[in-house]
Amino acid sequence: MKRIICLFIYSIFIMKTNSQMIIPLYKDSIPNNKPGSDKEFSTCEGNNKILIIHEVTRPSLTAFFPPKNISTGQAVIICPGGGYSIIAAGHEGYDVAKRLNEWGIAAFVLKYRIPNDQTMVEKEIGPLQDAQRAIQLVRENALKWEIDPKKIGIMGFSAGGHLASSAGTHYDKSYILNPNKISLRPDFMILIYPVISFTDNIGNLGSRENLIGKSPREDKIREFSNEYQVNSETPPAFLVHAGNDDVVKVKNSIAFYEAEQNFGIPAELHIYPKGGHGFGMNNETTKDEWMERLKNWLSGLH
Repeated sequence: MKRIICLFIYSIFIMKTNSQMIIPLYKDSIPNNKPGSDKEFSTCEGNNKILIIHEVTRPSLTAFFPPKNISTGQAVIICPGGGYSIIAAGHEGYDVAKRLNEWGIAAFVLKYRIPNDQTMVEKEIGPLQDAQRAIQLVRENALKWEIDPKKIGIMGFSAGGHLASSAGTHYDKSYILNPNKISLRPDFMILIYPVISFTDNIGNLGSRENLIGKSPREDKIREFSNEYQVNSETPPAFLVHAGNDDVVKVKNSIAFYEAEQNFGIPAELHIYPKGGHGFGMNNETTKDEWMERLKNWLSGLH
């Protein structure tokens, strides 16, 4: 019963926004999938009734479009967090999309596949395939959706931040079919308490295990530690973290910021003393609103 109420509440929420469509990522077969039944389900959890999606095998985008009279032409693909085990689609997805719409920015919440050996041939690339396909899909439809194809960014929370930073550092290798050679590079990244590193000393080992296994090779750890994948062509990033985050160490954001600095890439990093992990848009330990800082940063992008 709680699951039904949760889904009903969020269906009403989506209908009351400017969201116009839920878009399957793939028209035909889903790449890298093994045959099997669809076991996806959703729950609302905690006192705040956070919407959680489980066992995703059929990825999609939920599109939220701003009123045309305030549209900036910018678009953001949002990757909610969840440790590569679930997707926190509410406070790190749909809620954020609504706020971006208020600023005139189109938003697309990505429901990406959960890595799983039972459902994927290569689980380590499944989420990244979906992120690349999301960027490809938005660029393919940029004219129709009145989006500037050079103003398409990606945003991620926690493990979704790892996915977003992977899209921003691994774009030169296409993990999907791309016959028209559409650029898979996001124009900017927004990384909120992100998992960046899979190294032993600062990495989030739960996310690492879920994506690349319990005993990954050292070269695989480095490949998916995105602080090592930054180069001069990496997109600019806006990062937010809490210093007392005991789930994903703040050193993840610092390492990525420093990597971008080393290549002269304009990056902005905000570290709050407190806030812990998973606060979404609202860090209740401070009067400072990081979303307003993001709004200013986005308005200054060219």
